[in-house]
Amino acid sequence: MIFKAVRDGAPYPDHHTTLKAWAEIPPRPIRLADLITTKRELALDKLLAEDSTFYGDLFPHVVEWKGGLYLEDGLHRALRAALQQRNQIHARVLVIDN
Repeated sequence: MIFKAVRDGAPYPDHHTTLKAWAEIPPRPIRLADLITTKRELALDKLLAEDSTFYGDLFPHVVEWKGGLYLEDGLHRALRAALQQRNQIHARVLVIDN
């Protein structure tokens, strides 16, 4: 299995973090096997697109909540890394203390 678990939706409360605030979080390496996805489906065209990160953040967004690492944005980047036989990605991690 690539990820720790696959969910449909986020279990954590809405954090209202802006894209500017995400950009201020320094990326860090995260193992794919430690991630819990918050989306069950992915558009194949986004996964295979060469410029899929052109308009967005280059790093996936992960929310750390109650000991779990939830992949909120960047599922296509994580899957592309797995297809390239990499076992980790660099992601921005927002820690929620609730």
